[in-house]
Amino acid sequence: MSDHQDQPGNGNGAVVSLDSPQFQVAARHPRRMEKTVALTFLLAVAAFAGFGAAFWQDASNFWLGTSLGLGMAFFGVGFVAWGKYLMPQGPFEEYRAPMAVSEKQREDLVSDFASRGKVAVERRGFLVMVMGAAGAVFAVVAAFPLIRSLGPLPKHTFYVTKWRKGSYVTTADGRRVHQDDIAVGGIATVFPEDDIGGAISQTVLIHLQASGDIVTMPGREKWGPAGYLAFSKVCTHAGCPVGLYEQLTEQLLCPCHQSLFVLRKGALPIFGPAPRPLPQLPLYVDTDGYLRAQSGYDEPVGPGFWERGGTT
Repeated sequence: MSDHQDQPGNGNGAVVSLDSPQFQVAARHPRRMEKTVALTFLLAVAAFAGFGAAFWQDASNFWLGTSLGLGMAFFGVGFVAWGKYLMPQGPFEEYRAPMAVSEKQREDLVSDFASRGKVAVERRGFLVMVMGAAGAVFAVVAAFPLIRSLGPLPKHTFYVTKWRKGSYVTTADGRRVHQDDIAVGGIATVFPEDDIGGAISQTVLIHLQASGDIVTMPGREKWGPAGYLAFSKVCTHAGCPVGLYEQLTEQLLCPCHQSLFVLRKGALPIFGPAPRPLPQLPLYVDTDGYLRAQSGYDEPVGPGFWERGGTT
């Protein structure tokens, strides 16, 4: 075998000495280089953790960009430095005359090749651990924007609204609705006093006839006093606000997907994708003539994919 055995090449077939400037840092100070690489990974861990903390605390874009940029920079520098200075430098050349290879030579070659991998990984297990920690922290904090963008879980907000027994029927500007305020054929969006503007509590109020109770179905004999009816404005298909009223046919139309609801039949859908009627809010008129809720909705409001009770 030649004396050049196990010396790294420069990629063009020529032999490069381990004393060349390209490798002298790792060759002369391997432990120092290992510590440098470990330090860059540790700084990457700190920077990525800082990005996660800054994002969670709604910090400014300056701190978000700075922490994420530093983390990526430190991680990249450590990764490149490890590959350049601490990994075995190849290709490796071995000059020998053509001859039959003995079994022992074959085993020696395999053993030598495997030992180089052990030098890169097993003997530098701490670097592997630190690099893995930096990657793991980055993977966790990278999920923060996705988690935060989804918003809070709805939990049971669709099952119970803010309507309660005795709640005043109130307009969006906070004015209580009197039975004489809306002309026959008129419509208004109303809320309970403690949830004005609430997306789940929004209710459509229609003055359907001049006087008398309106019975939309058995069991609701007193739900529509003084010619008024009130239904959830949240469509049972996809949650769009149902706000278009056709006075001649006494029907509500959802503008998103054209579901059509018949008021006098308890907002029963007769067209479109809505799977069930709009929940009806039971009303009464107090001694001063103001419209108020007898109770909250007797079933969940909103899209029909929620499990619900009540009449369908």
